[in-house]
Amino acid sequence: MRVPFVAANWKMYKTVHEAVAFAKQLKNAAKDIVDVEIVLAPPFLAVHAVADAVRASGIAVAGQDLYWEREGAFTGAVSAPMLREAGAELVIIGHSERRRLFGETDETVSRKVHAAFAADLTPIVCVGETLEARDRGETLSVLDQQLTRDLDGLSSEQVGLLVVAYEPVWAIGTGRNATPEQAAEAHQHIRQRLRAWFGADAADQCHVIYGGSVKPDNTADLMSQPDVDGALVGGASLDVTGFLTIVKTTHRVAASKRT
Repeated sequence: MRVPFVAANWKMYKTVHEAVAFAKQLKNAAKDIVDVEIVLAPPFLAVHAVADAVRASGIAVAGQDLYWEREGAFTGAVSAPMLREAGAELVIIGHSERRRLFGETDETVSRKVHAAFAADLTPIVCVGETLEARDRGETLSVLDQQLTRDLDGLSSEQVGLLVVAYEPVWAIGTGRNATPEQAAEAHQHIRQRLRAWFGADAADQCHVIYGGSVKPDNTADLMSQPDVDGALVGGASLDVTGFLTIVKTTHRVAASKRT
């Protein structure tokens, strides 16, 4: 049984001081929660400080993006080894905002995934369809295209280690979210494709999580779906109380799935 996985993507919110204060408060509040992988993804400038704040707590830290080269004349870029040295253990790759606003493509996502593995970072690979694609009935074909290209060249062992985040683009920051049935269909499809392409072990080990306007009041319905292993939380992760509620709800629902 996969351990439930809940990640907070703070995007371009929180100064270093604010990020550390949140991390310390969460560390104390979540100290008795076991069997949940909790991840904080602060802005780059706060990665090191947040990693220090949650050290020895079981809470992990992720970068929000990376560049695929180890070093070079790439002004403003951050490499995988830099993130690893700063204390990150994971990295978000291919988030819909990076695709839509910054020109991320499946080709660059694939390069970044390989760079992450080379630096011993666990990739959180984001996939999902636009509203136009869903209205045209193309959700599953879009997922197939993204998964085929984003995971190109990976071994079955690597696929078993990574996290796939299904985030319907039309639900990012809009207050809308996929219905439990829509999430279940997409997650089941992703799991089936991973099984067909990389084998049963990889598909069973890989976390497939949902992202898209996850909130405390819709967490239980989403997490109750068989192939939903957790959540990538945006706006609702900026408040400690709300994020902790999502973590606890995910833990409770996962425990009920096991019984």
